[in-house]
Amino acid sequence: MARLPAKVGVECPHCGFQQTDYAAARSTLCRQCGKHYRVTPAAIKPKKSAANEKVIAGSSFLKKFEAVWNRPRIESVACYDCGTCQEINSAATSTVCPSCSVHMDLRDYKINGSFSRRVRTHGQVHITASGDVSSSQVTCMVAIIDGKLRGTLHCHERAEFRVSGKVQGKVIAAEVVIGKKASVQFFRQLQVGAIDIRGAMIGEILADTVVTIRSTGSLDGNVIARAINVEKGGTFTGQLVIGRPSLEQAELLPDFEGNATHPGGEELLPPGDFSSLPATS
Repeated sequence: MARLPAKVGVECPHCGFQQTDYAAARSTLCRQCGKHYRVTPAAIKPKKSAANEKVIAGSSFLKKFEAVWNRPRIESVACYDCGTCQEINSAATSTVCPSCSVHMDLRDYKINGSFSRRVRTHGQVHITASGDVSSSQVTCMVAIIDGKLRGTLHCHERAEFRVSGKVQGKVIAAEVVIGKKASVQFFRQLQVGAIDIRGAMIGEILADTVVTIRSTGSLDGNVIARAINVEKGGTFTGQLVIGRPSLEQAELLPDFEGNATHPGGEELLPPGDFSSLPATS
């Protein structure tokens, strides 16, 4: 049985229409625009192999997945001032609190150079290795510090220190992470909900819950917390107070103004007056 002449795919240089013609043809007519053109190697379109089709199909599926993943979602945001929560589109960059009418910034900030402007956002603040922040106040949800921080930082979720440095400003955060390669010195007391120390840290800590020192971590400073966890290999140097962060004066000493009495009915005397103390045997 005689073999049929081979055909190849060609593309019209005038309108871009693709059609099949014999491989031995030197010229042809476009079936769409009707114009004549020569069949050159540039006009011949190679056939797609099965492997190429699989790659194209895989890339198209990946693009569809990324489109679904990156599409705007509904998120809940709480106002810093009054605490009112509202649902907003994740693509929004700002909004207004429906309760107190304060403006709410939702943008993420990436700081690459010197920065001294005040920031108050519900997004993320990333200080890169070349960043130098001297703002009087930086308020955000999440902060990643790879550069210099000389101002006050208030994070409502997490603050992560990845590089070595000295922090002169005040730091308040729900959670603080000291990176494994970081050696950070805090000149002011660190007020946190919890802290995870994987590198080296110098400074005082006031924690609402737990202080964790990993096997690669070290802490030099006084700690007031409800609990402390030091893994094998981790080091801690300083004074430790376990319990409530602070006690009111009324909780430490009884009130001697008036006739204060013991729950058992006995009268409490002011300090220094021992004249009427009952004898004991």
